[in-house]
Amino acid sequence: MEKSRSSTRHHTGRILAGCLLFIAPAGANWAAEPARISDADALRIGKKIWQNESNGTVAGLTAWNTGENFASLGIGHFIWYPQGVDGPFEESFPKFLAFAREHRVAIPAWLNQSPACPWNSRAAFSSAENSIQMRELRQFLSRTIDVQAQFMVARLQRSLAKMRDEAAPAERANIERQFGRVASTPHGCYALVDYVNFKGEGVLHTERYHGEGWGLLQVLEQMHGTENGAGAAREFSNSAAATLRRRVQNSPPERHEARWLPGWLKRVHSYSENS
Repeated sequence: MEKSRSSTRHHTGRILAGCLLFIAPAGANWAAEPARISDADALRIGKKIWQNESNGTVAGLTAWNTGENFASLGIGHFIWYPQGVDGPFEESFPKFLAFAREHRVAIPAWLNQSPACPWNSRAAFSSAENSIQMRELRQFLSRTIDVQAQFMVARLQRSLAKMRDEAAPAERANIERQFGRVASTPHGCYALVDYVNFKGEGVLHTERYHGEGWGLLQVLEQMHGTENGAGAAREFSNSAAATLRRRVQNSPPERHEARWLPGWLKRVHSYSENS
């Protein structure tokens, strides 16, 4: 039988009202304490990310992009590989399902019985667009927007650990401080989750132009303010915009990245409390 989510309201009662990400002291176990947000804030954050990623459409929750060997599911485009397929990207959809089970979310029975993506190619995935399984998958994803956001917040904390390790020792305290400033409100939490989903953590040396990255780490490195709340969100928005402009300036001319910049800037402008 599917597990009912209503049977665990006592779990959600312990979830903190704001983003309030746990920030461990230097040398601590960064994964020891999961980040939590309220159900209501999770739903608001999830809907914003859903709008940013696929215009808030249910159809956009299930995708298999041209040239890829995996399905991209949910508001976070969680990756799901078919049986026997290995790829360079972390497979995140099974981890989301495990997270949903831990929170006693009802999951379609066939999903519980299928650890690998049941469609082995983009063509097979597209052909199954109106199948019972695909409809159930979309229904599951559309009714768990808040849970997906909770999962993305939990992953964000692990991103902080990676960024701290990648940053220069002299910059680590500032990275933690700026992360905490932005995370001090639910809106700031949305900004952090959306940007890392949008442009990555900034820790991979393969994601550089002229030695300069454009991920969350680089955005935080440019911040030096002290104000929490709306001031932190505005500074984060401005820093993200500057980071993306620099990426475009540094990009190879043949990529024509300037065509994407207006949309990118519109997205990061939404991180400002006044947007």
